[in-house]
Amino acid sequence: MELSPKQQVLELINKSKRILIVPGRPDGDSLGSAAALHLVFNKLDKVATTVMLEPVSERLSWLPAVKDFVTSFGGSRDFVVSIDCTNTTADKLVYNFQDNKLNIIVTPKSGSFKPEDVSFSEGSFPFDVVITLDAANYDQLGDIYEQQPGLFQTVPVINIDHHASNDYYGTINLVDLTATSTAEVLVGLIESLGSSLVDADVATALLAGIINDTGSFQHSNTTPKSLTIAAQMVGLGARQQDIIRHFFKTKQLSTLKLWGRILSHIQYDADSKLAWSAIPLSDFTETEAISSEAGGVIDELMTSVPEAEIVVLLSERELGVISGSVRTQKSADSAAIAKMFGGGGHFGAAGFKLTDTSLEEAVALMLTKVKEYRSKMMASSQEYSPAATSSEVAA
Repeated sequence: MELSPKQQVLELINKSKRILIVPGRPDGDSLGSAAALHLVFNKLDKVATTVMLEPVSERLSWLPAVKDFVTSFGGSRDFVVSIDCTNTTADKLVYNFQDNKLNIIVTPKSGSFKPEDVSFSEGSFPFDVVITLDAANYDQLGDIYEQQPGLFQTVPVINIDHHASNDYYGTINLVDLTATSTAEVLVGLIESLGSSLVDADVATALLAGIINDTGSFQHSNTTPKSLTIAAQMVGLGARQQDIIRHFFKTKQLSTLKLWGRILSHIQYDADSKLAWSAIPLSDFTETEAISSEAGGVIDELMTSVPEAEIVVLLSERELGVISGSVRTQKSADSAAIAKMFGGGGHFGAAGFKLTDTSLEEAVALMLTKVKEYRSKMMASSQEYSPAATSSEVAA
């Protein structure tokens, strides 16, 4: 009988000792999920390495175990020097450091070694498995994938996510489209790894992920299951008020300044019911904010322009790289809009990234595409409206 994805994940984790955890772009769900797994693997006496190369805002850096995450990563791959001893046997080997060079001295028993006897290669990566969290594709893992693509091609990858746009890129894919968050997916997995693994810190990290992706249970993706799990986490000691305070009630001065810039740039197109704002790189520099501090403001945009059914936030994270966030309500589909730009997500919330594009070009492209989407959406609703159906019958 074929094992389910969850059973395959459990089997691989149980037989693995050295585990690399790679969360997607830093938000409450990706980092909360990573923190929970990091803590759990430590309890199971596994060697867990969690990598987050992007800056983490104070809003998230307080989460349990985040301080233990690795912020630089070279792959830790051995460099192997091989000497062919077919014709000459080595007698002894010594090494020394001189003038910033490592000198390896090999003394033969007889004869001599030649340069063509020496070859070089890279050793294996020191991980039994890589676990990616809250990342629909490799691009969402950021710099670590760009710097170490061989790692993900060599070591088995467990892909844990909840996004409908997931590419199922893992060796094993534990993707639950009904879950509100990756943290929610992890709850059942962690319970299967051990009945007493969820302490107050693990529960706090998991609850943080659920609260982040449900907007503290204000978003339409909130389900009875997510509320039940949240209550379970609180019962296990999750510090719900700490999460609320850091996520919603405490903001750095740089965040407030950045949000002020974003809100002052709001524009609205009544025909397409589209509200949008664009953040140039200079706004991040002048407010001394990091890119993750823009998170959350798009939900403010949704309430700031209540007549808008589509809200788009474009931010220039680096020259030529534009990050797009989409929120929708009523019948507009965020995932469908993001897909037009090569992105994805959920019905009510999605994102995308544009490269080799200026902010001005991104705004123009976004306006064109969203207006096209809105026109098709309106045409489709008229085609299937009761009035249209009646006229067709009458005809």
